[in-house]
Amino acid sequence: MSDKKFTQDRINAIGRKNRRANDLSNYVFDKLQPQATDIEEAVLGAMMLDKDAVALVIDILKPRSFYLEPHQKIFRCIQDLFIRSKPIDLLTVTDQLRKSGTLSEVGGPFFISQLTNRVGSTVNVEHHARIVAEKYILRELIRSSNEVIRDAYEDTTDVFELLDRTEQNLFEITDQNVSRSFEKMESLVNRAIKNIEKTGEKGEGVVGVPSGFAELDNVTSGWQKTDLIIIAARPAMGKTAFTLALGRNAAVDYNMPVAIFSLEMSALQLVNRLMSGESELPAEILKKGKLAKHEWQQLNTKVENLSAAPIFIDDTPGINIFELRAKCRRLKMQYDIQMIIIDYLQLMSGSAEKKNTNREQEISAISRALKGIAKELNVPVIALSQLSRAVETRGGDKKPMLSDLRESGAIEQDADMVMFLYRPEYYGFDQDEQGNPTQGIAEVIIAKHRNGALATVKTRFVSKFAKFVEFDGHQMVDGYIPMSDVITKDSKMNEEEKASASYQEQSSQMNKAASPPPQNYSAPKPPEPPMPDDGDADIPF
Repeated sequence: MSDKKFTQDRINAIGRKNRRANDLSNYVFDKLQPQATDIEEAVLGAMMLDKDAVALVIDILKPRSFYLEPHQKIFRCIQDLFIRSKPIDLLTVTDQLRKSGTLSEVGGPFFISQLTNRVGSTVNVEHHARIVAEKYILRELIRSSNEVIRDAYEDTTDVFELLDRTEQNLFEITDQNVSRSFEKMESLVNRAIKNIEKTGEKGEGVVGVPSGFAELDNVTSGWQKTDLIIIAARPAMGKTAFTLALGRNAAVDYNMPVAIFSLEMSALQLVNRLMSGESELPAEILKKGKLAKHEWQQLNTKVENLSAAPIFIDDTPGINIFELRAKCRRLKMQYDIQMIIIDYLQLMSGSAEKKNTNREQEISAISRALKGIAKELNVPVIALSQLSRAVETRGGDKKPMLSDLRESGAIEQDADMVMFLYRPEYYGFDQDEQGNPTQGIAEVIIAKHRNGALATVKTRFVSKFAKFVEFDGHQMVDGYIPMSDVITKDSKMNEEEKASASYQEQSSQMNKAASPPPQNYSAPKPPEPPMPDDGDADIPF
């Protein structure tokens, strides 16, 4: 037997041994896992012959991408030399393997030299490397599926934990092996020019998802794709109401599909809020169901547009980031959602696998994952967040700051935009610095804007409808100027009171005309008696 054949048989035996112990697929399917050992050898040989081949392959493959363990060790050796900026060729790789004590394990100097002899050209090394990477992905899918099959047969397995773990494994396979390549400046500039032309043709100045608030859109140009927007405030400031307004405006006014994940309120409660704001009927009336006939007409008329709006609400409590990602992907594929709203961030849970991390690390991981979802799906993600109690203990106007973000500084770092909601009247401030009344005023404070200016935008908060509307600076009636197209009608009580008052006034006039003059009445004696007319017929002279 030749040395070459002996060495190759030994390598194949090592590979089979390493995968026989825990590989269920070999028993279930009676097949070897996907592999391309000859292409693996061609890739390793090309890397030792051409330094440019190393730069092409080093970002595509990892040591575990190779099927045979000797190939993994050789690639790891080349990787170490590359990191240390050392020359890479047949002699340096052999010497490095000898120093690490693994030269005999990979087949000796003879096998290393045979790798370079297998390469006719290094032109196709990148394509060969991608084949090796694809085989590895297939093996990882088989491994993950085998774990699911094994755990599914266990009676003690929790089915929801198994689903979560399966989804996490699939995501990790994708995240670690499927990466986007770089883009040339020429193509990027062309894309940017096309976007500018497209925006100019619209003539609106809003290139993202409109908020429905003109002044806010002037600052942000709409919610931009791939952006993570954090909207933070203390409790009872109207966070949910504000984000519902954003979702409603995008879906109803611009027909853009919106996904809302509510971890705090049920889907029906959110819909009741939307219906109250849309119909401009107080939420208490809708809750009790005591509506007059004209109020039913107003409700049915106003909610027609709302019922046809592309709004998708998920009220799963304590949803984790993997469930959220999977649901967002499905909504993107099925309905092409243009914006995602999460209410609110601190109620989310992290990975079920990482139970030993503290809450701050968990929130940091969640915020990073939300930014990843925004980039992956190419949509803006709006996440609500709570503020710490430091706002309440602070003196002055109690306006929030970035340092007030609760539980993690990573929220501030990961977010492209951080906005605070602030209502002065909540803290008992009746007037602002200019002496203007603050009743019903809600300020949207843009404290961080990665791609734009910082600003404070005023809006109007209508508490009885839990609704945010455009601020116009006019005198408010009961804190709100109603829209012109709202159906208005006096209640039955008002109609009865008006009818009663009119009847009493008519009766009083009739009684006054029919009553005789008082006994002590004496008509004045003018110098000359006036000519009698119709009005003096009942007056005695």
